[in-house]
Amino acid sequence: MMNAAANALENVLRKGDGQADVRTDVANPASNPEQYADPSREKMKALTWQGANRVQIVDSLKPKILNDNDVIVSVSGSTLCGSDLHLYHGAIMQMQKGDILGHEFCGKVESVGPGIRKVKPGDRVVASFSIACGDCYYCKQKLTTACERTNADELQNMLYGHRTVGILGYSHLTGGFAGGQAEYVRMPYGDFNLLKIPDDVPNEKALYLSDVLCTSYHCVVDTGVKKGDSVAIWGMGPIGLMAAFFCFQKGASRVIGIDQVGWRLEWAKKKLPKIETLDFSQLPKGSSVPTELRKMVDKGVDIALECAAGEYAKSIVHKAELALGMENDTSETINEMILSVKKFGSIGIIGVYTGYTNHFNIGAIMELGIRLIGNGQAPVHKYWEELLDQIRSGELDPTIMLSHRVDIQDLDKVYPIFDKRSEDAQVMKIFIQTRFSDPPAKGLRSSQDSEGLRCGLIICATSSKSAARSAQTQELW
Repeated sequence: MMNAAANALENVLRKGDGQADVRTDVANPASNPEQYADPSREKMKALTWQGANRVQIVDSLKPKILNDNDVIVSVSGSTLCGSDLHLYHGAIMQMQKGDILGHEFCGKVESVGPGIRKVKPGDRVVASFSIACGDCYYCKQKLTTACERTNADELQNMLYGHRTVGILGYSHLTGGFAGGQAEYVRMPYGDFNLLKIPDDVPNEKALYLSDVLCTSYHCVVDTGVKKGDSVAIWGMGPIGLMAAFFCFQKGASRVIGIDQVGWRLEWAKKKLPKIETLDFSQLPKGSSVPTELRKMVDKGVDIALECAAGEYAKSIVHKAELALGMENDTSETINEMILSVKKFGSIGIIGVYTGYTNHFNIGAIMELGIRLIGNGQAPVHKYWEELLDQIRSGELDPTIMLSHRVDIQDLDKVYPIFDKRSEDAQVMKIFIQTRFSDPPAKGLRSSQDSEGLRCGLIICATSSKSAARSAQTQELW
């Protein structure tokens, strides 16, 4: 209901592309082939949103160049992010049926617009999840997710007083761009938003510069983690895991990962032996996360990082308020963080929050001098060259978060498995292959048993052909 109302309001408010310098609201080129699809009418597989908790792989159409600075990329690797689940659940406003999802991808340049100078057909590239112009007031400061030229959404302007950057595959609230869970993507301002991949870096590592690595690094840097700090991280998915890695890299003395999914905490301890963990589903009766953290760290932690999101309510009150549209996000996690940090400690929020919340403990923020930092969407361009250098030197290994390799044709079946976070499947971070993908990079496969995810996929297989394909997608790192 809220989504439909938001779309209706935007239709009333919107006048063309407004301040955007690029063609926005082209979330699926098949929605208007004459305007948006390549004249060849070449078909491509794409993952589309069909309503809350419903996604579908469809035969869409290859996009065409719409602006002089566009680049068309054939996708050789994509992934599934926890942020995609917010769209899957219908928690993000202004989704439309048929929108192509996904905001992280790498591939090869297929064709370029007449304004492109830096990349050429055949170049291996990784894409920024955010679509920045590279030349506005904010882009010149490398605050690229505040770009003023790639999002025309009026409702977002009303909500925030400003617009954010346009984002791939992430609703019409952020520009309505077709996403990277597809075989081709149109990338506006391609010279700025595509980073060339060196020959010595495989796609399975370069891909994650698109979002997760830069996002987790930004959370740590922007919140100010420094040598000797004690840090607690809420949410131990890929973002939380990599944030913990970067906290140790910055010299944190202690890092405590908090989650209710036991296997994710075990995964973190296996990959980062120094990390401590707290399972909030196993708290002593009458206790709380802040109480247990205070037992672990005298006076509380120096830094708290929110790497979960605002849609996951715990109490009946917040569940009801979210269901009734009385708030957009729950304040429960942030309130826990407020009670867990030292006086004059810092809180960084990198998990997605989109609107209003109730029952927020603003009094403690003021009285205790707590720094509440909205990290914002990560300015990928500020960090991706630095992190690429770390990958090439071996200091940073993105594969510590990788669990499965899946075929794009099976992706609609993977979404509910990923959402359940089950012990059997243990889907942490995936690599999505397409018909343009190279074979798995040497040395990245693992002998880990893939039976959990295999069962989840083969249940959906309706023919020997699809069963064989499902089996093919079970290669684990």
